[in-house]
Order: sequence, then structure tokens, then C-alpha cells
Amino acid sequence: MLSCVNWEVLVIKELITHAGAKSVMSQYGLMPKKKLGQHFLVDSFVLEKILNAADAGEGDLILEIGPGIGALTQGLLGRVGDGGHIVAVELDKQLVPILEELFSGKNITVVQGDILRIDLAQLKFPPSPKRVKVVANLPYYITTPVILYLLESGLPIESITVMIQKEVAMRMAAAPGTKDYGSLSLAVQYYAQVSVAANVPVNSFVPRPAVDSAVAHLKILESSPLPFDIEKERLFKVIHAAFGQRRKTLVNALDSAGFGKGKDTLQAALESCGLSPQVRGEKLNLLQFAQLTNALEQIQ
Repeated sequence: MLSCVNWEVLVIKELITHAGAKSVMSQYGLMPKKKLGQHFLVDSFVLEKILNAADAGEGDLILEIGPGIGALTQGLLGRVGDGGHIVAVELDKQLVPILEELFSGKNITVVQGDILRIDLAQLKFPPSPKRVKVVANLPYYITTPVILYLLESGLPIESITVMIQKEVAMRMAAAPGTKDYGSLSLAVQYYAQVSVAANVPVNSFVPRPAVDSAVAHLKILESSPLPFDIEKERLFKVIHAAFGQRRKTLVNALDSAGFGKGKDTLQAALESCGLSPQVRGEKLNLLQFAQLTNALEQIQ
């Protein structure tokens, strides 16, 4: 039987330190599981950055993914107060009973499972006019699938604040014409306004990851970023073709992917959108890709 009193003392005074996290793991026989990509946050400065970026406040509904040993969970509970609620989804079965006992009596529901296999519409939040804020510390190997799953889930999400590999955060936030800009940038920016709230060094975790991390904040758009309707599948088929061979000009990349009826028709489509026949896909923003998609539809 775990001692709830001991846990409360450890969490409040020590858990967000290297020594405290190691002490807790030793006391309860916990070892970070490499296959699950577990890295426990032990940096109070970074914790505050995450909470501020998420704008977690009184009465908020929070979906936390990957609570681990509860340092971020405790910080969130302190922000949402008695009127808020957290649903924490944890894959590791060993951590679930610890989290349940540690936060017994708090406004939290711990769900054991793989976030990619959970029907998010079935998560039990109390009735509230507020939308859900997602806060997560994701294993690097599932970052992109989880974020896209959340964006496409239909869950009433207000924002997603997530600790991820720095390289991925930079790609999601990248602007046209930069080296990090690509199909992932456009896929995320189709749904959200993206910013990088903090860079996080490797020594902020136990154990240390192999690469630096960053806190990315995605503010979900309330309406389409485009001024006209367009089928999303058609749009991203063009986008993926453009970046599939990013060293090629857009005409050559689209021609290789089977668009148009020869390069002359593709050049004409680009020119009808005010684009140079020599342009590469990395120079186009989302609106320009949408305009080009409509132009290509006319010549298919």
C-alpha cells in the first residue's frame, strides 16, 4: 500500500528535482522504460513555462497525456483549482495506481491506455461551457501521430501545449522559405497558430534524452485559415507532392507526382496563381497552396 502522506511531501518538496525524482523511483521500484520513451521532468523553471504557456487557470478542463510520476499533474491541479478537472492518460500500467493514490480526492480521472487508441469523445469531462486544453509530455517517437490525431479528433480543444523534440517544434512553427518549413508545418498550421514557448535542455529530465526538447503551444483556430472552401485531402495531396522532392522546382515535383498534363500545363497553373514557374514548394504559404490546388483541378 502506498503512503499518500509520504507521496504528498515528496511531490511538493522534491519531485521536481533530480534527487527527488530518483528518490521516488527508488522507493517505489520505478525505472524509466526506454521502450516507452519515458523522461521525467525535474526542472521547476520549465514546469512553470509549460503551465504559463498552457494558460491553465481556475475551472479549466485539462487533458494531460503522459503524466509520468505526476510533477506536471500536480502543477496543473494547483492552477485549475476546485472548479477544474484533469483527465490524465497514462500508458504505463505501473504508474496508474501510483497516480490514483497520490491524487486521491482531487479533481482528476486517470485513464490507462494508448492515447492513439482511445476514443477521445468518450473521455469523461464534467459538463462545462469551456473547451479542453491539452497538456502533454510526449515520447519523441509518437509526437507527430499524436498531435495530428488530436487536431483531427473533433474534441473541442482550445489549445495544445506539448513538450516535444526541439527539431519537431521548429518544423511545426516554421514559416515559408525557411529550412524547417515543410508538410508538417502546413498540416499543423491548417488547424492552429503555433509558437515555441521554451527551449528545454537535456539536463531538465531524468534520464537525459539524447536531444534537446522544446515546449510548443498550438492555439486552435476557431475557423478555417482559408477564405474559401477546399477539400483537405486534395490540398494535402498537392502539399505532400511539393515536399516529396523538395530540391526540385514545384513544376518538376508535381509532374513527377502525376499532376497536370505535362510541364506546360503546370507552368500555366502556377502563373495563373501569380507564381514563378521556377518556384519551389518551400516558398508557398497555405493560401498559395490552396489556390494552386484549385488551379490544378481545372487541368486534371
